[in-house]
Amino acid sequence: MPSRTFLALAGWTAAAVAATLTGLAAVEIIGDGITGSSDGGTLSSEQVEQQLDAASATSPSGPGGGPATATPSATPDTGASTPTSSSTPTAAAGSGTGGGKTLSTPGGTAIAVCEGATVRLLSWAPAQGYGVKSADPGPDDEHAEVKFEGTAGKVELRARCTDGRPTGSWKQDD
Repeated sequence: MPSRTFLALAGWTAAAVAATLTGLAAVEIIGDGITGSSDGGTLSSEQVEQQLDAASATSPSGPGGGPATATPSATPDTGASTPTSSSTPTAAAGSGTGGGKTLSTPGGTAIAVCEGATVRLLSWAPAQGYGVKSADPGPDDEHAEVKFEGTAGKVELRARCTDGRPTGSWKQDD
């Protein structure tokens, strides 16, 4: 009888070791997909600007010749809102190079270009805690706009061409 107990215990131990090793191997293979990339996937502001400048230099109108755009994602409506601030978006350093101008707001950023008197948004991205409610990238003679919405309120960014250069203004509602 002791040999049967020993064989059962040895079989159980072998199965437990095999299951553990299989699980560890699977986590190792798909680990980056679960825990994130270990190659430094987070970029600094300067690295983002460098990559945007490089991408704008090679393809200023996005893949396929059309405007490069972000996919809009709606967030829940926060109810009635009242204007709390209005300002001119800040431009990132080095953004005046031929690939467009980066316009930043608390709700997100957009890259605008002027083609004569016509303004067009190349791309836009919401800030953390915001989503894109709607976007009208142009091209348009008056303005192009993107609306961000999040838990902190709504931010509307409007881009225009002034003297052939992109300018912007934004309004934030609670």
